[in-house]
Amino acid sequence: MATTDVQTLQPKRVEQSRARYPDEEGYVERDGVKTFYEVYEGGGPTILFLAPWSIVHSRCWKMQIPYFARHGRVVTFDPRGNGRSDRPMGPGAYDEREYAADTLAVMEATGTDSAVLVSHSLSAGRALLLCAEHPERVAGAVFIGPRVALVPTDPGTRTYSFEDELDTDEDWAKWNRHYWRRDYRGFVEFFFSQVFTEPHSTKQIEDCVGWGLESSAETLIATVENREWGSKADVLAACADVRCPVLVIHGSDDAVRPHEGGRRLAEAAGGSLVTLEGSGHSPHARDPVKVNMLLRDFVDPPRPRASVWRRGKSRRRRALYISSPIGLGHAQRDVAIAKELRRLVPDLEIDWLAQHPVTKVLEGEGERIHPLSAELANESRHIESESAEHDLHCFQAWRRMDEILLANFMVFHDIVREHEYDLWIGDEAWELDYYLHENPEQKR
Repeated sequence: MATTDVQTLQPKRVEQSRARYPDEEGYVERDGVKTFYEVYEGGGPTILFLAPWSIVHSRCWKMQIPYFARHGRVVTFDPRGNGRSDRPMGPGAYDEREYAADTLAVMEATGTDSAVLVSHSLSAGRALLLCAEHPERVAGAVFIGPRVALVPTDPGTRTYSFEDELDTDEDWAKWNRHYWRRDYRGFVEFFFSQVFTEPHSTKQIEDCVGWGLESSAETLIATVENREWGSKADVLAACADVRCPVLVIHGSDDAVRPHEGGRRLAEAAGGSLVTLEGSGHSPHARDPVKVNMLLRDFVDPPRPRASVWRRGKSRRRRALYISSPIGLGHAQRDVAIAKELRRLVPDLEIDWLAQHPVTKVLEGEGERIHPLSAELANESRHIESESAEHDLHCFQAWRRMDEILLANFMVFHDIVREHEYDLWIGDEAWELDYYLHENPEQKR
């Protein structure tokens, strides 16, 4: 691919605190185009998350990275056209084969022999190419809301011309090169209002609009033009050559890609389809608990093992106490509550899920801290960073802690999935409050 021009842009926004930071980051250059990547080391199989359209970058996987970095090894990279990667403007610069070649270059640079590929929307095409043409590099493939040419194009875009000047800019008439040049932000805001159709998705929309503004109208126009690979025949031919396990996850209320497309892809590639009733186009962002569980069971299927079940009346009663690290006032209160509980229930065992500085108080009282407490993302550090200018907006600080809260809920989820507790106690346990509200089936 001959690149006639390459633009390198750096993100301008101040990034909110992450739940997990990369162990390695760098650039790999191919044909004059630099691609930025991150590696999160951990034990277990490698999962490579592919960002979709260049309207976002690798942070779109922020709800998956911390969890899978605990259970495996994670590789992500910013797609050409966004984030810290270059913006090539030559003919065919954004063809799916270029993205696939970038993926292979990142795998080489990070010493990744093979990986489970997790794609979303438009990146389904490059994942299919790798499955079909480089099967030795792909241990499995997950497609979330795949955008492939097995059904007619996106629901709204087929109504309007992308090339011609239009006399309206209502709804999907915004899918138009001229409108993008006139009001790029307006298009980005509209597009993500269609991606997230679920109620109360303002934070996800806000994140994605911010990432979208790190790209540009001209870059996105280039991603639409001069695509060579991706016809229905191309997709079916690639599906016929897929040999690895395949999982397709698709929301029933996807307003960007019809659910039927996901069903046909699963059928053509010989994979399984999981339909998320009520979910939209990006369930990994809006319903991350469920998607994380599906991904984990796909990457590391539960294995039969010997187990022992004990009747509740034949064992000591157990409680898991989750105590927030933000402020120490409640730590003494929680210790007093635990002492009173033991007075009322003398055989009660209490495990604590907590982090510094609460753990210091608990250790002084001789309390038992669960080992997975060490895996909790630091909430206090986030609050400190949000008040660095001596100005703390508590509601916004909490909203911007969404990645940390989800990571810590997943630690909690791992504990209660593996161990029997009769009672969960949470003091300012915001992660439990929110994600159990969003996932009531996890209450048990």
